[in-house]
Amino acid sequence: MKQAPLSTVNLRVGETRDGVLTLAIEGRLDSSSTGKIWRQATEAVARTKASKVILDAAAIDYCDGAGIALLVHLRNRQQQSGGVFEIRGLRPEFQALLDDLGSEDVARFETQPAGGKHRNNVVEEIGEATVELGEDTYALISFVGELGVALGKAILNLRRVRWKDTFEIAEAVGVNALPIVILIGFLMGLIMAFQAAIPLGRFGAQLYVANLIGLSVLRELGPLMTAIVVAGRSGSAFAAELGTMKVREEIDALITMGLDPVRFLVVPRVIATVLMTPLLTVFADLVGLVGGSVVLLSLGFSLITYFHQVQSAVTYGSLVGGLVKSFVFGILVAGIGCLRGLQTKTGATAVGESATRAVVSGIVLITVTDGIFSVVYYYLGV
Repeated sequence: MKQAPLSTVNLRVGETRDGVLTLAIEGRLDSSSTGKIWRQATEAVARTKASKVILDAAAIDYCDGAGIALLVHLRNRQQQSGGVFEIRGLRPEFQALLDDLGSEDVARFETQPAGGKHRNNVVEEIGEATVELGEDTYALISFVGELGVALGKAILNLRRVRWKDTFEIAEAVGVNALPIVILIGFLMGLIMAFQAAIPLGRFGAQLYVANLIGLSVLRELGPLMTAIVVAGRSGSAFAAELGTMKVREEIDALITMGLDPVRFLVVPRVIATVLMTPLLTVFADLVGLVGGSVVLLSLGFSLITYFHQVQSAVTYGSLVGGLVKSFVFGILVAGIGCLRGLQTKTGATAVGESATRAVVSGIVLITVTDGIFSVVYYYLGV
């Protein structure tokens, strides 16, 4: 049985003449032997402070990534001090490895402190946050354009839509989310009715709790709470699914095969979410009114009285206004979830970060959009 060659390496440090330091490395420069001469070579370059360092690599029999890292490290140290670093006699196959591993790859790890991430000052953090915000805004605008074009083509040619996947996603977004939407909607109406009954009871106006429940649930809380639930469930799921595909290079494979990821992956999710969010909002509105009726019944009012009071307070415009909100919220939640998934980077925590960003961004966009709707509805008199 043939034994593996021993990992032996020698470093010879020559004398410094005319500001030139000569180093020579002999033997196998691999992961098990490089550490033996790493500190010695680094100290020799730092101690002599020569204007030029010449490394004789002709006697290196083998060199892997660890050895290349040592060569790049020595070159960086010399260049940072304003000197020149020259490697002579390195074999072509090892030179190719050296060319593939850039100086910035090793410098990034050398400059990062052992305790964790490098901490910038306040000005740098503000600058980085501003740049990140600008890049994120640009990416969002570009994605909106791509999604708009893809949806337009899907509407003009419905056969382009992957309906089987769309229906499966709609089941996950709508049917599977129905229990939690019903629970939150019912408790929301119940809690609001109890909270409003106390102050209104001081003026003998507990009957108008029905008006409050009807208007607030249909116009505001029904669409808003439904959108937040969808963002927490489906928006994060979209980001995690597409993020996993991005990490596993499945999206790159789609692009290589000539398939557009936006049309192939994003459009079915957006269509399913847009169809299901208004339906979930209708259920949330209904159970919210039911929750309010439970409180009014406990206060001694009849169900028919509650029904007529709600009917006199709300109009079809209130219901339609809430459904329009939910329609827009569905587009926002699905779009931002898919965008964060496509933006997933590499690493063990990349998918989790994308899911978190999808939920946070979705809730922020929902809140801002809801505020815009409130202003528009106010001036329209809706």
